[in-house]
Amino acid sequence: MNRLKIIPEFKTEEEERAFWKVNDSADYVEWEKAQVVTMPNLKPSTKTISLRLPESLLDDERHRS
Repeated sequence: MNRLKIIPEFKTEEEERAFWKVNDSADYVEWEKAQVVTMPNLKPSTKTISLRLPESLLDDERHRS
């Protein structure tokens, strides 16, 4: 059985992202013991984008609603 490494304390979310970008979570977490969780109050991030679609596709979607 491999000994798991200790996850360091992060000062910022940016620092944490940089850490996980170069480290394998399998060295820090026993994924065999992981459990599924739900986070009903978590709000997804949104970003406005522009898309060009054929008018016929837009019309089809409008009529479905």
